[in-house]
Amino acid sequence: MSVRIVVMGPSGSGKSTVGAFLADALGARFIDGDDLHPEANVRKMAAGIPLDDADRRPWLGLVGETLRGEERIVIACSALRRAYRDLIRAESPDAFFAELAIGRAVLEERMRLRADHFMPAALLDSQLETLESLEDDEYGIRVDESADVKTASAAIAAAAQRQR
Repeated sequence: MSVRIVVMGPSGSGKSTVGAFLADALGARFIDGDDLHPEANVRKMAAGIPLDDADRRPWLGLVGETLRGEERIVIACSALRRAYRDLIRAESPDAFFAELAIGRAVLEERMRLRADHFMPAALLDSQLETLESLEDDEYGIRVDESADVKTASAAIAAAAQRQR
């Protein structure tokens, strides 16, 4: 059975941590969506400039293509707006989205503590302004910030299996 999961949320939400743990638990490949960004996007974000939809479109298409190309895969990707998730679903219709719902204060603290990441904490507000939580008709689950990595991963795996 195929497993194609996108762990989503704003920068600092724990997408990579949860995604890697989940992929390991499921015996799936893990890819950090940040690694799929073109260099121009990385430079822009590192300079504190938010990406616009034209910047995101090719990247989101590549996320969807990457999902479609694997039978068992978990990708960490912000997928902040429904339109962005729709672009991913256009390439990989069976993508399951797991939104990590984390409060602003926790996100800001996590971002400030990361020394080796290109995304500055100054872009947090633009990410939160862009965020559109999963809607009821979307294939996915919303996981509350109180869940630790193991609990969040288990909830995501169970929901993905239930909703198939």
